[in-house]
Amino acid sequence: MSTARTDAFPADFVWGAATASYQIEGAVHEDGRGESVWDRFCATPGKVRGGDTGEVACDFFHRYRDDMRLMKELGLDAFRFSIAWPRVLPSGRGAVNDAGLDFYDRLVDALLEQGIEPFPTLFHWDTPQALEDEGGWTARSTAEAFVEYAEAVVGRLGDRVGFWATHNEPWVHAWLGHSWGWHAPGRTSEQDAVAAAHHLLLSHGWAVEAIRRRCPNAQVGIVLDLAHVYPASSSPEDEAAAWQVDGQGNRWFLDPIFRGSYPADQLERNEVVAPFVHDGDFQAISVPIDFVGVNSYRRFLVTAGAEGPRFISDPELQHTEMGWEVYPDGLRQLLVRVAKDYAPAAIYVTENGAAFGDVRGHDGSVHDPERTAYLETHIAAVGRAIADGAPVKGYFVWSFLDNFEWAMGYSKRFGLVYIDYPTLERVPKDSFHWYRGLIAEHRDAPRPAPVVTGG
Repeated sequence: MSTARTDAFPADFVWGAATASYQIEGAVHEDGRGESVWDRFCATPGKVRGGDTGEVACDFFHRYRDDMRLMKELGLDAFRFSIAWPRVLPSGRGAVNDAGLDFYDRLVDALLEQGIEPFPTLFHWDTPQALEDEGGWTARSTAEAFVEYAEAVVGRLGDRVGFWATHNEPWVHAWLGHSWGWHAPGRTSEQDAVAAAHHLLLSHGWAVEAIRRRCPNAQVGIVLDLAHVYPASSSPEDEAAAWQVDGQGNRWFLDPIFRGSYPADQLERNEVVAPFVHDGDFQAISVPIDFVGVNSYRRFLVTAGAEGPRFISDPELQHTEMGWEVYPDGLRQLLVRVAKDYAPAAIYVTENGAAFGDVRGHDGSVHDPERTAYLETHIAAVGRAIADGAPVKGYFVWSFLDNFEWAMGYSKRFGLVYIDYPTLERVPKDSFHWYRGLIAEHRDAPRPAPVVTGG
């Protein structure tokens, strides 16, 4: 019997799946699309496993109507996708590429024809290379350019799109892309990461206001990658190490968005960010939002090390192909913590899922019991978070399709739908059928009759 009881979710709960532009679209040279930092990064030898690129990816650009039929079969309420900035503004600012916007026009219309809510994200890491050449997210001017881009997109699509997310996972883009060099644009400066994070947040606040000017009734938010942090023991040293990790990853973004300041205990980072903060920045960053998206895949287990906090894992727990612990209650505790400490108007779990070593059987099918179990236990954890008072309004599986997994190329599969990359054939996995059954069960679940009181 499923542990993900559908009666734990309200009748209007949104069931979705998520993707991102560079990971699925392909067609990087079509219809006037400009170069992105990921195009340049992939073309740099040694940056991406096996020399993989997103040039073709899942070819969603040409096959989206077929994929739409799969979404309809799955029963999705909403589809989360991102818009490629260099498709819309090939140089990052200036002349709008109408042909690029036309693709998203067609995509939104096709979703609505299937009764699926479009849930777009404006930025999922594919900065136009032209802007990177001028300083990228380390420069305040990129935050200004982002607003211009947001206005162009919302001006075209805002009459049909009711939900907008400004950014996806600014922590990942800032630190993996600007401090650690693992992601595009491949920078290796802590100062660059801090500057990029601040300008991402600033552009978020500015864009929220720009979107609302165009679409006063739109629901606008941001998507953060968060993880509940656990000290490895109750020792003061481990608890301090866990609080430091929480400050660097979670609170560094939650605090300015909801409280209008960076966490005061992050002393060194506050010194680094100070030169980039102008008067009025925190007021802009903390503009009220309608929802926060939470991307979460694992917990962090932290102990104090000689050179700072050290991440460990429990060898007794199952681990995914990414090496991440499977710990569903971490998602419950995270959602309850965000609700309690920051009181967002609404929370959407905008990404949750797992990579496993999926293979096709002799009959052509893909059996992925580990993913089904992962989704079942984590969706159940979301239900418990709702029971504990967290205002979770929807859940999006990462990912709808197997796709280009950034620096790991095509070596990791997160999808509900298997992609045979040589042929681009789509094969729904067992987890697809399980999720379809869960959604159908939720829709058919009996609901308590409204309570009628006498006047």
